[in-house]
Amino acid sequence: PKDIDAWNNKGITLHNLGKYEEAIECFDKVIEIDPKDIDAWNSKGIALDDLGKHEEALKCLNKSLELDPKNAYAWHNKGVTLDDLDKYEEAIECYDKALELDPKFVDAWSSKGVTLRKLGKYEESIECYDKALELDPKYVYSWNNKGITLRDLGKYEEAIKCYDKALELDPKYVL
Repeated sequence: PKDIDAWNNKGITLHNLGKYEEAIECFDKVIEIDPKDIDAWNSKGIALDDLGKHEEALKCLNKSLELDPKNAYAWHNKGVTLDDLDKYEEAIECYDKALELDPKFVDAWSSKGVTLRKLGKYEESIECYDKALELDPKYVYSWNNKGITLRDLGKYEEAIKCYDKALELDPKYVL
């Protein structure tokens, strides 16, 4: 079938199930039908990154950005992949680009916080988590990651409050 939406949706669902190789096959079908499908390039990049194929992921994300340089999601995902490659400064540049395009992009704020923490920029990291939580007070990942950063700073009581909030929001969340 040449139904791009069905292939994309199937790929996204397979990805959500952790079936990354099968998801990539679906995104490849979409790209075969329409080589300019931005979402398929972006989604394929995410799946490749989840498989640890970071360089291949970057190629897909760059293709997505070549087709649409104003795609905040692709900029964010490129940042995540660069972070996975320990290219932290480049990752932050990508998050900043995503946030320039969409200042309310919670995932980008949170991901930037994670990368800043890896660089030892703890206060800036906390500012990013606070911004993410201002936009979405129920964003469990930011509560948890803020707790990790506070712990790194030796602020254990504050860290515990963040972990407690994450667990209150999602009792099954694994810290």
